[in-house]
Amino acid sequence: MLVAVGGHSRNIGKTSVVAGLIRAIPEAGWTAVKITQFGHSVCSSKGETCQCQPATLEHPYALSEEVDPSGQGDTCRFLAAGAQRSYWLRTAAGQLGNALPALNSILQSSRNVIVESNSILQFFKPHLYVVVLDFTIEDFKPTSLEYLDRADALIVIERGKQQPHWSGVARRLWDSKPQFYVMPPQYVTDAVAGLVRAQLKPSTASPADSGMTSTTRDPD
Repeated sequence: MLVAVGGHSRNIGKTSVVAGLIRAIPEAGWTAVKITQFGHSVCSSKGETCQCQPATLEHPYALSEEVDPSGQGDTCRFLAAGAQRSYWLRTAAGQLGNALPALNSILQSSRNVIVESNSILQFFKPHLYVVVLDFTIEDFKPTSLEYLDRADALIVIERGKQQPHWSGVARRLWDSKPQFYVMPPQYVTDAVAGLVRAQLKPSTASPADSGMTSTTRDPD
């Protein structure tokens, strides 16, 4: 099974939701993947300003496996929560397609995969896609808006505000979706865990299109 956890903005609890699901459903034997797409002039290999040119595929992506559950990084948190394997995939903005063979390899070698990403929906059809929303944050990422209609459920951070003030986001895209309200630091309730647990079955995620066959080179 492939579960994707997205969100409409940065730092709203996506990592906490992923870690919470891993902890709540240990029987899934999770492999966790965090996908980061860096902005202009930031190298996917180094995670900092670089003179490489993504258009020439000099550094198309970087994939690293986390081995330290005691560390402070998000992928460390996944291991600490009980993930069997944890990966961090970095690409330049809009260049996730270059890493499809690496992602496919992870899917094929894992029982169940949970991915922190919206953009993975460009190439894969998850068995479950949940989106984290915070009505107090006005920012709404274009990638999240693009795939919001495909969300199976919404996890809403409870902050006492019942209506968002998002610009350009049609109410019909989110108001009719199943909504699970959570209050930090508890980002995963029994109801949220039950939603995911109900989907557990021997299956493999399918690519959304022929982009699965894209070629790439190993990360630097």
